[in-house]
Amino acid sequence: MPSVKNPNGPSKNRLAARAAASKKVRRKRSEFVKNKISKKDIARGARPGLLPTSGPGAKVSAKKARKLEKKMGYALKRRMEAEGEEEMQDAPDLEAEVEKQFNAENDVEVQ
Repeated sequence: MPSVKNPNGPSKNRLAARAAASKKVRRKRSEFVKNKISKKDIARGARPGLLPTSGPGAKVSAKKARKLEKKMGYALKRRMEAEGEEEMQDAPDLEAEVEKQFNAENDVEVQ
């Protein structure tokens, strides 16, 4: 006698749909944890890789980035001066010093 499926159980389509729905929920939860985007922002349409056009999370324009870079440089310079560090000068040219000493020795011998 052939086996007959239990008529009270869920159909294959229903089982597949349930599995797909739970998979979708699980994927959304893991993305939320991974990307650290708040639920409110996700509801507004925020997605990983897309930056808002305004507010603190907005992309900084190239002009603003240059200005910030300058300001950071000045702040670093002020901090170094406050700590008493000197600004780096060019390294002494060792070859020129050796040549100068050699010429000085030759001048002494000639006299």
